[in-house]
Amino acid sequence: MRNVFLFLRRYSVFFTFLVLQAISLSFLFRYNRFHRAQFLGIATEITGRINTQYNKVEDYFSLKQENKRLHHLNDSLLNLLQSNFVRPDSGVTLVKDTIPYDTLGHYRRYLYRDASVVYNTVSSQKNYFQINRGSIRGIKDNMAVISSDGYPVGIIVNVSDNFSEAMSLLHVQNTVNASLKKGGEFGTLQWDGKDPRYLTLKNIPKSADVKKGDTVLTSTYSYNFPPGYIIGTVAGISIDNVTGFFTLKVKTAADFFSLQKVHVIENLQYDEQVQLFNDTKKKIEQPKSGSR
Repeated sequence: MRNVFLFLRRYSVFFTFLVLQAISLSFLFRYNRFHRAQFLGIATEITGRINTQYNKVEDYFSLKQENKRLHHLNDSLLNLLQSNFVRPDSGVTLVKDTIPYDTLGHYRRYLYRDASVVYNTVSSQKNYFQINRGSIRGIKDNMAVISSDGYPVGIIVNVSDNFSEAMSLLHVQNTVNASLKKGGEFGTLQWDGKDPRYLTLKNIPKSADVKKGDTVLTSTYSYNFPPGYIIGTVAGISIDNVTGFFTLKVKTAADFFSLQKVHVIENLQYDEQVQLFNDTKKKIEQPKSGSR
């Protein structure tokens, strides 16, 4: 306490000057209209700048909640896309779905659920990522996964109550049906286990008019992914000497290095499609009993 008094005593003249200066400025700004206007303008500018910086800091710490809100909003908007619905053939029997899209009888085929990535790898030949949604939230095997930007990134392969494991497109055993946007030619998309920025699209016929920069989309022949989602662009073209088809090097649209928010897509007709395919193979390819 003694040191405080000594400090005030030593600088008493300076503090007295500051007090008198403040009083004189107060009289100046209070009783002089011009100076008061100038002071208020400067004060407003200063407080505005301070508030702007404060809001920037406040916005930074609220980004997580804002991103979460926007992700839920995107998920809701994705579920409203008309491409998620199909019109049944009602020429003989009227088919009515429990979730109609409109009075014309469209019914839902694809359902979207939002999720966050809690684990992800890109450095091995068999990469996986894990999301914070499981069977309790309706996630099942073989559901497609797209990034928050709408780019395909993987397929669900294992599910627990609260989490799910997805096989990334950067997995040498993962194959996806893909097609060229320009001509519609389709082939098989796979990763060669080398550069995580590129995938390989095989079995594109030589009759296809393909050039570098052409867009590659998810195909209508996929059971998992809805058609029309951008996978990437053609970065290289070569010919497979064995098959005579084009082999395309595709630069991925998704950034697998910064995968954070995703949407899980359920094909509500998946079981029916797969069951029909298996029954057809069993009916046609397996020999009938008693045949010689």
